[in-house]
Amino acid sequence: MPATNPDWMPHIVVATIVEREGRFLLVEERIAGELVLNQPAGHWEPGETLVEGAIRETVEESGWDVEPTAFLGIYEWQPEGLAYPFVRFAFIAGALRHHPERVLDTGIERAVWLTYDEVVQQASRLRSPSVLTCIEDYRAGRRYPLSLIRHVAPR
Repeated sequence: MPATNPDWMPHIVVATIVEREGRFLLVEERIAGELVLNQPAGHWEPGETLVEGAIRETVEESGWDVEPTAFLGIYEWQPEGLAYPFVRFAFIAGALRHHPERVLDTGIERAVWLTYDEVVQQASRLRSPSVLTCIEDYRAGRRYPLSLIRHVAPR
């Protein structure tokens, strides 16, 4: 059994997989000076449900309003050299409306729509292996009802 670390804290991330006319919504963002590709994704914030967080992150990073339609899955990834893992809650969402005038989050250069083949061709630029894994699971038909995740409110 591995030693436990009382300071160990996984980072909870919400992400959306948005497909429109055979293309997937991704964002180009600068991480440590490098331009990488990611789904609209970010940290889950206090006071919001996971679904609300996914909607917020998508508009903040891409300028797109979306409507989550299904839950794709939970993805855990331990990057080499980091003391903490990422736990990604991935949602499938439909694109509703674009706000081209919206200023995107710090570090986000732009939103792009790429085909699956284009994503595969740029695999070395993906922020994490979760990006392609989520797209592949989506393409394989993985879908769970949003009701799988229950927000429990105080009584």
